[in-house]
Amino acid sequence: MVELRIHHRTTYRYRQPVGLGAHRLMLRPRESRDLRLVSSAVAVTPDAIVNWANDVAGNAVATVQFRAPSDTLVIDSVARVELSALAYPVFDIAASAITFPFRYSDDEWTDLGALTVRQYPGGDGLPGWAQGFVAGCPTDTLSLLKDINAGIGGGLRYQAREDEGTQSPGQTLASGQGSCRDLATLFVEAARCLGFGARVVSGYLHDPTRTLLGSADGGSTHAWAEIYLPGAGWITFDPTNRSVGGANLIPVAVARDIRQAMPVTGSFMGPADAFLDMSVAVSVSA
Repeated sequence: MVELRIHHRTTYRYRQPVGLGAHRLMLRPRESRDLRLVSSAVAVTPDAIVNWANDVAGNAVATVQFRAPSDTLVIDSVARVELSALAYPVFDIAASAITFPFRYSDDEWTDLGALTVRQYPGGDGLPGWAQGFVAGCPTDTLSLLKDINAGIGGGLRYQAREDEGTQSPGQTLASGQGSCRDLATLFVEAARCLGFGARVVSGYLHDPTRTLLGSADGGSTHAWAEIYLPGAGWITFDPTNRSVGGANLIPVAVARDIRQAMPVTGSFMGPADAFLDMSVAVSVSA
């Protein structure tokens, strides 16, 4: 087990005081059997009303209402967690799901719902690309998912992207590169093409060795994927680093689509050219 401190600071600057619309924050780490949240605090400048709630996926979401105009907005989040995920996990997959294809139970299929449905459908060749990883019928389920994970990480180039939004799987395949959120989306959509329940995860990457892709210094924001397998539950796959399991990952939010799990979203009211710049600083340290 390792205790980690996560400091995430987002700063917006404007040329003049502007009205700040409601902002939605997803910054509180998500507890699980592998992660215990020791403490979490979010400070906002200028003065604001912060209300917390859980969304439909059980993520902690803060809604921030501002009292007055400002030329600067600072959102400062500090959390401490205890991470006990194993580096080489063993998954107790139910006998019914060890080989692919398999059938989810009726209850599982109903509950997975939209997590089995492609969010970027149409004409991109993704179903055929995903089917190319199926070695036989039947084949080992976990090996199939590991092959897709490794195929994305090894066959496409990681590229940090500062611009907003996520590439479609077709764009990622066509360009041969993508950010962590692009590669995670590609993995999830490929898995859905094969009938798996899949979701995207946003959070933080802990990288004490400073060797992992998607990391800045010792840690950064990151995105990866989870696949539901009966018996084992949700299994973590990070196609950016071709890894399985959550040993270096601190989840904050799970979602059907990565746009539902952005750390900070919001708006301002003022002249179109009022926005000056935004900066994000993230540190993840033991």
